[in-house]
Amino acid sequence: QVQLVESGGGLVQAGGSLRLSCADSGRTFSTYSMGWFRQALGKEREFVAAINWGGGRTYFSDSVKGRFTISRDNAKNTLYLQMNSLKPEDTGVYYCAAATRRWAEMVYTSEDHYDDWGQGTQVTVSS
Repeated sequence: QVQLVESGGGLVQAGGSLRLSCADSGRTFSTYSMGWFRQALGKEREFVAAINWGGGRTYFSDSVKGRFTISRDNAKNTLYLQMNSLKPEDTGVYYCAAATRRWAEMVYTSEDHYDDWGQGTQVTVSS
């Protein structure tokens, strides 16, 4: 079954870069749409980026578009989030998630469409 573990978080100065990874122990990783969400202290969890099962479609929130890149390596059962030009407002706990359920119409920005979640990794961007 799917088990997600995030890594790569840490402290970085504004303008710097960081790459997050999400490893999946399952053998059907390639069949799932995957997403990244984040939650800042005192705020609700929000959508960051998503990628479909084949990797041909990607989606980004307006706040990170042009700065972040999402990718996946299905052979390695790993999801990535490359974060460039980081800003203090990017600070938060980042979660990867898998859409293991079949949806008639997958809504990549909807938290409710993802079933399995990692425990999160902290990203802190200093000014």
